[in-house]
Amino acid sequence: MTPQPLPDRYLKTGIFLAPFHALDENPTLAIERDMELVEHLDRLNYHEAWIGEHHSGGYEIIACPEMFIAAAAVKTRHIRLGTGVVSLPYHNPFTLASRMMQLDHMTRGRAMFGVGPGSLIYDAEKIGLKAADQRRRMAESLDVLMELMQGRMVTKKTDWFNLVEAKLQLQPYSQPMIEMAVAASRSPVGSTASGRHGIGMISIGGTSDEALAGHAANWGMHEDAAKAGGKTANRSKWRITTFAHVAETREKARADMAYGLKNFAQYFTDVATFPIIPGGIEDPVNYLIESGLACIGTPDDCIRHFERLWKGSNGGFGTVLLLAHNWADWEATKRSYELMARYVHPHFQRGSNSLRQWSYDDATAKHETAGAESKAAVLGEIEKFERATGKKMGNAR
Repeated sequence: MTPQPLPDRYLKTGIFLAPFHALDENPTLAIERDMELVEHLDRLNYHEAWIGEHHSGGYEIIACPEMFIAAAAVKTRHIRLGTGVVSLPYHNPFTLASRMMQLDHMTRGRAMFGVGPGSLIYDAEKIGLKAADQRRRMAESLDVLMELMQGRMVTKKTDWFNLVEAKLQLQPYSQPMIEMAVAASRSPVGSTASGRHGIGMISIGGTSDEALAGHAANWGMHEDAAKAGGKTANRSKWRITTFAHVAETREKARADMAYGLKNFAQYFTDVATFPIIPGGIEDPVNYLIESGLACIGTPDDCIRHFERLWKGSNGGFGTVLLLAHNWADWEATKRSYELMARYVHPHFQRGSNSLRQWSYDDATAKHETAGAESKAAVLGEIEKFERATGKKMGNAR
């Protein structure tokens, strides 16, 4: 039985689009399909799409999320579009802030500014950046960005940038400023930085029981850092990423995985920092489901999966982001997002069908009385017509 929704809960929905694309695919068409996915989600009332930045590995092939967002803003109407995430150590903070401020205007406030230290070491390696310096540089850049994005002047010199009376030439379109968030996974850097600045946190790194405990601990560090910095932690600004694919039946959802799961898992084994499926696993689909890393099943299964995330957060969070994965073919992928929008999301959005259910139940309860009165009134009019005209209305009764 589907659990009953909490009436005061509103969980937003979105995707985290790296994106992931197999090496044998046409890259032009793959990026075009990413755009079509964002348009599809816009029509289905998803709230957000976060677009990644990657430069190496051959699999995650969007290098500039700002460019993608600018194009997506023209093709969509409602969905908010975030950098998911910009790798701060790769960019001068002044020129990055200028680009994001322009994007804030071009999207009429639909842009969001997600930041992180950079997840692919191969990107950092190619520009001579050591992994040990990435998180320090992220913190240094974020300190500056928070000032610049609020229209303040910055003079600051580090071992990798030098700003002299730097101030942006545009005021923010979004008031008081563009929404910002920091990626947080295993390291505490993201959670403490987001808390210190009073901005959002995006939890990445799986949804096993162990990972959820880690996310909850990170949120605790976020709250502590916020309090120490005179900020107020806000759970509605906390986003948790997870995997999900649904179909009309569990059997169909599992069968869909034959299209792309093996290829995806191989990338995480060969290239990415942490494998998603350990070696020696005989049934990857069962492993993903049983470990809590993914929901592969029906909409009801997805409701239970999201409920588990909510419970594991120890107090709730603001948005669930589906890590876009291309495990299924394009048609099955679109259908999965549609099924979730139709049958999963209402459960987590203050029971958006609760008033409809009340109205239905109210009418049902009154069917014998009010319904009978209505029927009698109609029959009375028919009889009146027949007496006045001498004509029978036949099957009208």
